[in-house]
Amino acid sequence: MVTGSGAAEVVGAELNVPLVGGGTVRYANLDYAASAPALASVWAEVQAFLPWYSSVHRGAGFRSQVATAAYEGARDVVRGFLGGRPDDTVIFTRNTSDAINLLARCLAHRTTVVTTLVEHHANLLPWRRYHTAIELPVPATPAELLDRFDDTLGRIPGGQPSLLAVTGASNVTGEVWPIAELAALAHRHGARILVDCAQLAPHRAVDIAGLDLDWVALSGHKMYAPFGSGALVGRPDGLDRADPYLAGGGSVAWVSAQGAAWTGLPDRHEGGSPNVIGAFAMAAACSELRRIGMDAIAVEERRLGDRLRARLAEVPGLVRYQTWPGDPDRVGISAFSLNGRDHAEVATVLSAEHGIGVRSGSFCAHPLLAHIAGGVEGWRPGCGEDVPGAIRASLGLGSREEDIDRLADALLEIGVHGPRWTYRAGPDGTVVPDPDDRPAPAFLGSVGGATGAGR
Repeated sequence: MVTGSGAAEVVGAELNVPLVGGGTVRYANLDYAASAPALASVWAEVQAFLPWYSSVHRGAGFRSQVATAAYEGARDVVRGFLGGRPDDTVIFTRNTSDAINLLARCLAHRTTVVTTLVEHHANLLPWRRYHTAIELPVPATPAELLDRFDDTLGRIPGGQPSLLAVTGASNVTGEVWPIAELAALAHRHGARILVDCAQLAPHRAVDIAGLDLDWVALSGHKMYAPFGSGALVGRPDGLDRADPYLAGGGSVAWVSAQGAAWTGLPDRHEGGSPNVIGAFAMAAACSELRRIGMDAIAVEERRLGDRLRARLAEVPGLVRYQTWPGDPDRVGISAFSLNGRDHAEVATVLSAEHGIGVRSGSFCAHPLLAHIAGGVEGWRPGCGEDVPGAIRASLGLGSREEDIDRLADALLEIGVHGPRWTYRAGPDGTVVPDPDDRPAPAFLGSVGGATGAGR
């Protein structure tokens, strides 16, 4: 993907992968919604930082002081990228799931959390564990979404703590949610709002202060910094009084035989040695995305997304899924099925015979997939016996028109002629080539991996 502000180069853009039966082809990565490749600029920044990597916060050595400055400076970069308020805290976590679980642990006891069955499991399961969770049905329209939230929040007794927990963009359909309206609605009822920005932040500008959001959660690996970091960003109140998410080194001011005193934010919830490189890489990605320009990214992604949907519409027997009618705003994600074929088989054929990477399964959104499958025939269970599955293609920086056209042409061939190779059922509902003669990269041998992809 080339934006108006210049080219965005990703690591592995010209990677060739083997095909069954012999030969190689440039890998067409259409699985950005799962994990995005690293931006080349991020990788360069990480390489420059690695010689200086050291322990942070209490080291007297110069390397430790440099590493501490890099780690703490990363908070300011992430806060600025998200349009945070000056006093918003930035707590580095492992990923979005970790960030939401952290908030769930810190909220006042028995907070009523209102969400919907559209959500990724990360924005459903933590609330069930710690609070009173109200999970509304999948809304048929944005208007219905707002009406149901309005009605539900209005029924919560005054003075009882409440939270609206919503996605910024669906990881199944890509549909972008009306965050500004939801924030205003929540605050009108005296509730707080958390936005799961895992799928939104890499594709659209997020403005915490401008939208009056209380908290957002996001992952570095969705934002071209796949080094195992995420963040919870937002208001400190509540977080600053809760017991540490992880009790241990770094989260305490002092410890004695009689007890302990916890530190303030953000250290309070970052017990243990932090992922310094992950935080640094996430900040580097935020800086690069700001340099390119989120508006420019959105414009180009909409263009490619339109092409993706148009090309998919040309494939006979392909059914694309969305929850809202018409042409709602969405990030570059399309979920679909093909002639009722096994979704895992289609994804495997795309990889093995065409060198195309997509995702298949239920995308950690079982209730939403079950809702979509309610009126669809030919669905095969996804991640569980009673959970339907689909195929998902997703775009990002580095996506090309050629990738989209290769996907559409390959799906047309599969739909009309079927696979060229033979396949068998693999473990855990997967489908694998039989035989799989694709050689694995040599580096797998150094970590005890198989010497062939099919083993």
